[in-house]
Amino acid sequence: MAAGPGGLNRFYLLLGAALVAGGGVLAYVLTRKQAVSIPANPMISVSDTSGFSGYYLGSDSATLTVTEYADYECPACQQWAMVQFPSIRERLVTTGRVRWRYRDFPLDMHRHSRVSAHAAACADEQGKFWEMNELIYSWGGDWPVKRDASGVFRDFAMRIGVDLAVYDACMVSGRYAGRIAAGRIEGTATGVTSTPTFLINGRLYPGGGTVHYDMLKAMLDSLAGRPAN
Repeated sequence: MAAGPGGLNRFYLLLGAALVAGGGVLAYVLTRKQAVSIPANPMISVSDTSGFSGYYLGSDSATLTVTEYADYECPACQQWAMVQFPSIRERLVTTGRVRWRYRDFPLDMHRHSRVSAHAAACADEQGKFWEMNELIYSWGGDWPVKRDASGVFRDFAMRIGVDLAVYDACMVSGRYAGRIAAGRIEGTATGVTSTPTFLINGRLYPGGGTVHYDMLKAMLDSLAGRPAN
């Protein structure tokens, strides 16, 4: 038996609703952000080590080079970055006396250590590593306690003015996983067992409490044979 006008109307209403719902699902699938996962044990390629030995800040002719091995999710690293490093950066690094080298040393106990390091590497692609480094260490958005912190890191990337399309593609690619792993391998070979650990003049200084402005100033005084300002 043929459907009456009322039945046809109901049919087309239901069909339209189904099409709208289907279109919404399709739009979600096409526009949602892909999950970010950075492998812990990737294959390390030549590009991960050739021409890259860390993230540098300061003059390459500085009297002293300090290498910091750190993990963004490490509470001692975060405390040191927020309390000690600003003074060192302002008074010793920007004045050309100290050159800073940052190396990732992700700890397996931390859920977001590699994703945060990769976010900083993707910001570095656009010349914004140190800006991203500072924001990640601010622990804004309480990212260490989140199940998925990638959205917070993306917000940080937006705040520092990177091209988000380029940043998103970088994060999904995971292309710096080998670089991050290489930092861990380098640190382990050097003797690093905890974070933060600092390498200065061939000697390791573990713990954030040992390296501060006065300590580095005294070392510079000793090396130069005269007081550093």
